[in-house]
Amino acid sequence: MDELLEVVDVVADSGFEGVVTWILRLVGLLALFAGLGLWLGTELGLLWLPALLVLVGLVLLVAPSVLLLLAEFA
Repeated sequence: MDELLEVVDVVADSGFEGVVTWILRLVGLLALFAGLGLWLGTELGLLWLPALLVLVGLVLLVAPSVLLLLAEFA
């Protein structure tokens, strides 16, 4: 966890936190929509891959804001 906070701190100091945050959010949205598309496009019910993609997408949508907030306090 400390290494991750160090990386976030370096990104925040370099001034690219906005770019990195939006890239992670876009990847999260793509994963979320891909998971929903796979889940709704199949007739097998809840599959592991779509559920995992939806979960990863939601985490990537929320994680950048939380990590930058933690880096400010650390």
